[in-house]
This record gives sequence, C-alpha cells and structure tokens, in this order.
Amino acid sequence: MVEQLRKSITALSLFVLCAAAGAQAPSTPLTIRPDAPERYVVVPGDTLWGISQRYTDSPWRWPELWGLNKDQIRNPHLIYPGYVITLDRARGQVTIGTGTGAGTETGTETGSGRAGGAAPSGSQKLGPRIRGQSLAKESIPSIPSSVIEPFLSRPVVVEPDGLDKAPTIVGTQGDRVILAAGNSAYVRGIAGSNEESWYVYRRGAPLVDPDTNQTLAYEAIYLGTARLERDGDPATVVLTSAAQEMGAGDKLVPAGPPQVINYAPHSPASNIRGRVIAIHGGLGKVAEAGPQTIISINRGARDGLEVGHVLALYSLGGSVRDVFKARDARDANIKLPDERAGLAFVFRVFNRVSYALVMHISRPIGPFDVVQTP
Repeated sequence: MVEQLRKSITALSLFVLCAAAGAQAPSTPLTIRPDAPERYVVVPGDTLWGISQRYTDSPWRWPELWGLNKDQIRNPHLIYPGYVITLDRARGQVTIGTGTGAGTETGTETGSGRAGGAAPSGSQKLGPRIRGQSLAKESIPSIPSSVIEPFLSRPVVVEPDGLDKAPTIVGTQGDRVILAAGNSAYVRGIAGSNEESWYVYRRGAPLVDPDTNQTLAYEAIYLGTARLERDGDPATVVLTSAAQEMGAGDKLVPAGPPQVINYAPHSPASNIRGRVIAIHGGLGKVAEAGPQTIISINRGARDGLEVGHVLALYSLGGSVRDVFKARDARDANIKLPDERAGLAFVFRVFNRVSYALVMHISRPIGPFDVVQTP
C-alpha cells in the first residue's frame, strides 16, 4: 500500500534529469547582448537564468551558448561563486573558468613584491604565483530555489483517489479533537512499512481542466510531520511539527530522504499547448500572476512535459463585435489573437498537472490563460 502511495503522491524534493539534446531545435540563433561585458565573476545569489537574462537575448537557452557536453548536462550546476564567465562575441560562445575570480591568480613578482618590475641582483626569479582560496559550497541554481522550495514538498498534487488508501489517523491521544506538535495519534494502514518519518496531509481543492471541466487532480494540504513510535494496526505516531491543526481522518504519506537532481532549461520536443488552472501566491491562490509566481497548468507527464521545460505564456485573446455586421449574425464577433506575455519554467511534474515558475512577464497572466511551446 505504501509503495502504491509513493506513486500517486510525491512529497520529496525531487528534480528529474532532463537532457537538452532531445529538445526542439530553436528557430533563431542565440546571441550575446551588445552591452554584455567580456568577463563576469559569479557572485552568491546569482542564478543561471539571471546571468543569461542579463547578457543574452534568450535566457532559457543558455545551454546552447555554453556548449554543454554530455557530462555537463548531467550536472549543469557545477558553477560556483567566484567562477569567471567569458563572453566571446566573435564565436558566439560562453566559457566558464576558475580564473582570478575563483581565487587562482597567476602573475609575476619581484623581490620587492611588485609585479612586472625589474628584478635587482640576487633577487628571486620571476615566475608564476598561485594563490588558492576555498570556493563557496553552494552551486549556482538554474532558477531561484528559495521560491519553489515549498512546492517541492508541499503542497503536492494527488490523483482524484490518491489519498483514499493512504494511512489514516483513526484516533487521538485522550480523544483530542485537535492535535498539535507533541501529541500522539493512532494510525491504521502503516503496519510493517518500516517507515519512521511521515508527512500529514488533507485533501485540498480540485484542479479542474478548463477545456474539459474534468477534475485532473487535487492539491494536498500539508499539515505537519509525524514519527512512528509503535508499529501495529493501529500504530502509534507522535506529531513532531504542526503547520496546521490535525485530527482524525487526516492522511499520512511516507517522507523518505530528499533526492535532488540538477536540470537544464530546454524547449519541449513537441508542440504542447495548455492552460493555467491556478495561480499561487502568499498563503493561497491569487487572481493574477507576476514575476516569480507559481502557476499550475493542465499538462503533465502524460502530455510529454518534463522538469526543465520552458513554456511561453500568452494572455487569452478575447472577442469584439464587428460593427459592420448585425448583432444576431453568426460571425458578428471577431476573435482576437492570444498575446505573448512571458516565460515559465516547469519545475515539478505530475501525471496530469504541473507546477511552473513565472520567470519573465510583460503583462499579467490569469487563470485559463495559455501556455505553449515557445
């Protein structure tokens, strides 16, 4: 049962490896911006998207410009604060090195300590001087990890029946109606699972496809964490943290160790067209999406969507009445075209829905607006 639950609800910080080689070939060449410097030293807080946005005309296509080989595509995040990025306009290429910005300095030095001076008699010979210093341990991410972190573990998306067979709180310590951190609860469905740490969830709002009016999935509301104290049926768990009140009927999901796999942004290999079905901001849902807003879309793994895919955002075109035709004419209304509004980065994919981060936007995006292959 627990293994089936793992397949229907993922509560891990899981990034799926995506290779850029299979992506759709872009229609236009990527170029370095005219005002870009020849060299740039990476600093803490940078993102690969942000660096490319400042210095290229298409930030999500930085793997093309950097000429990543297969080894680098497996781990494109092997770039750290202090690394030096060289922008070669002549060849239209960007290279990364660990030069002076990374703490390695090569130069000449005289006995007086001045570089490039004449060495007096008996002084040290001129030669290279190498000075090393430790690099920051944190690599540079593709997109701001702090923004998407809550959506890597919570809330999650479950199939319409995804929590039905999940382990369930059936009783509480002292018949408490509301549970908090430190309280014990009795759970059925986890006997013999060998899992020690659990997340506690409650089924949330449905995610409905605006095209078919079909419920694609539900959001699972994260309530807190629990630790198995005594195996059995029912088993006893102790609540170790509480984000919201918990009680009988709430569901448990195995936590397990987080797994993080790096990725590279790329275009879908096929033409994907979908709709925005929810916009997440602050503590709930909001009416319009802005930069670095999380959106849910009605396309997922079954549609060929992958983590790392970049999708174009379009404001859904409305309609106006043709003043030269009668009001009751069949073609009295003119359908206006969808307007390009920005780009979104897909960072978590489920079977039928996905989460994406709005990276760039020129006009507000609302529910039911369009996402598609750029």
